[in-house]
Amino acid sequence: MALKVLAFAGSLRKGSYNKKLVRLAAAAAREAGSEVTLLDLADWPLPVYDGDLEERDGVPADVMKLKAMFRGHDAFLVASPEYNSSVSAALKNLIDWLSRPVKDEPPLACFRDKTAALFSASPGALGGLRGLVHLRAILGNIGVLLVADQLAVGKADDAFNEDGSLKNPKQAAMLADIVRELVRVGGAVRK
Repeated sequence: MALKVLAFAGSLRKGSYNKKLVRLAAAAAREAGSEVTLLDLADWPLPVYDGDLEERDGVPADVMKLKAMFRGHDAFLVASPEYNSSVSAALKNLIDWLSRPVKDEPPLACFRDKTAALFSASPGALGGLRGLVHLRAILGNIGVLLVADQLAVGKADDAFNEDGSLKNPKQAAMLADIVRELVRVGGAVRK
């Protein structure tokens, strides 16, 4: 059975460089034999996590749908923009909501025993690398196994061809290698 991979960017922006990057990673995962679902966070507007809101109204219906989606996948491809040297509010809010316990669900069921590969693209020279440090810590602390390598694409405003592919062949090869490693490790973890 093919590894089920959920691919998403931590950006809401329509023209996001990270959405371009995660689409490339998703295509590489399909080429490596995985079943891939591409998730756009802009399609899932979530309220800012607030314990009082959760206590008063419960976990929002969209969060419950996302929880089911995350539980139903073996691995994640995450392309995260860097906002002020960290992760975006949209991505952190998603993680915060999905980590909330609900009845009849084991703790951190959306994340434990899942495998992830991380990517970033930014117009800056470091390509969002500082944000990936934070994301790696957050996901690792909630039970996600992260593949060792990651890709940060700097000067992203000039990194993509018209067709959405990466101009730099070394970056394109590294992305494919990272995705293949995710498929290998994710398949071993799932067994």
